[in-house]
Amino acid sequence: MASTGRFGPVLALFLLAPFVGEFLLGNLTVAEFGLGIVLAPLYGCGALLVRETARRYGGGWPMMALLAAAYALIEEGPVDQLLWNDSYAGQDLLHGPSFLPGLGVSVELTQAILALHTVWSILVPIALVECCARGRRTTPWLGRTGFAVTGVAYVLGAGLVFWGNYAEEHFLASPAQLALAGAVIVALVVLPFRVRSWRPRPLAGSAPAPWVAGATALVGTSLYWGPSVLVTSDAYEWVGVAVWCVVAVVGVRTVLRWSRLRGWGQRHVFALAAGALLTYMWTAFPERPESGGSTAVDLVSNAVCAAIALAVLLRAYAAVTVRGDDRRDHRRDHHDLDGPDGLDGLDGPRPIRPARQAR
Repeated sequence: MASTGRFGPVLALFLLAPFVGEFLLGNLTVAEFGLGIVLAPLYGCGALLVRETARRYGGGWPMMALLAAAYALIEEGPVDQLLWNDSYAGQDLLHGPSFLPGLGVSVELTQAILALHTVWSILVPIALVECCARGRRTTPWLGRTGFAVTGVAYVLGAGLVFWGNYAEEHFLASPAQLALAGAVIVALVVLPFRVRSWRPRPLAGSAPAPWVAGATALVGTSLYWGPSVLVTSDAYEWVGVAVWCVVAVVGVRTVLRWSRLRGWGQRHVFALAAGALLTYMWTAFPERPESGGSTAVDLVSNAVCAAIALAVLLRAYAAVTVRGDDRRDHRRDHHDLDGPDGLDGLDGPRPIRPARQAR
């Protein structure tokens, strides 16, 4: 999928991000392919900017996660206004039990936005494409010109989506709401540059088997995403908020710890992404598309998208299980492009060098 040609990974990520973010989610059907093309510059270039920034400046997965959260708030905040619009696509997603009148936002909706875009729209596609990019998993894929062109395309794509939503919804958040969201977004962009030099010490012990990481990701994401799709009662909303917090805290702490253990590698990263992707595959079936339409078309579309997602997983799995592949990537990418939590160290976290210990 991504290892063919110099720009193979770039094209793969550009296409995979909107596919996972909209079609596999079940928000769009295959009959709405044209709309997916319109969204591709926003999703695809956004994912590329997140990935290239982290790889270019040595922030690794922690930087990608924070930048992906910023992307989530940009898309559903200033771009399409979903964060504050109480009649978005004819639905009021705001005024449930977790609505905060002072801020004009819903806690539950904000959490959902952060989860679906940070994890699925950005991090999962990046992880799967990197799995296929053997020898280039932790190196930048774009030069300066390509990076600049991607940034321009992202801004144009975001502007197009904003214009389309405003023309349809005629809604614009208040200056105070936009200012608050802007401040949070700026903090999420600046913070990873402030902490990227942090290198936690490796821990004693061995990382769990990759299948354990994958099963944990599947169960954890399903515990949150499943009820949020299946349970429609307002009585569950605050329960869902609590579940989101528990899954997020436990999940982040667990992955941070595992990634510092001996033997953590690219197969574990693949397993985490695969577990999360499988959650989207099954939860798409009870989810109705934003545009409504025929149930039969929705089910066929979900089945087609699930088949495509399985093909992507098989391709990525084949790439990370090539004998000796982890060692080759580790030799090529040992020059401090690894993330501060060891997630990019394909043979586990790197030992701390004496020079770093002295500092």
